[in-house]
Amino acid sequence: MEFLVHPVGRVRSSLTDLSQCPNQGQEGSPEAWIEIDPAYVDGLMGIESGTEVIILTWMHLADRQTLQVHPQKNLNKPMKGVFGTRSADRPNPIALHKVTIVKIEPPTRLLVKPLEALDQTPVIDIKISLPDGA
Repeated sequence: MEFLVHPVGRVRSSLTDLSQCPNQGQEGSPEAWIEIDPAYVDGLMGIESGTEVIILTWMHLADRQTLQVHPQKNLNKPMKGVFGTRSADRPNPIALHKVTIVKIEPPTRLLVKPLEALDQTPVIDIKISLPDGA
């Protein structure tokens, strides 16, 4: 079975090297721009500044052979299987980022925070974040 995924956009971030990336979004991640491919701009209808969304990215530099890691790259923590961690290194490196839209520059740019993704990371989807209990 084959799956086709087309990026809907790309991250534009000050983070350009893996060593710069925080291990969790809340650990000082910067604001970043999401540049939406013009073919998908109509999908932004109804999205406003202040909206909390989930950005799904393809961690294109991840090690797809890794199945176990030390959480947060801390060697003092016991190894865990990647399905029990947020590690970017995994068989299919899809990352979920809960962010807030800070600003929208129509028609194709969203400024979001916090986002720990590297510059040029492909964005594969954007989902509205539902409130707890919804």
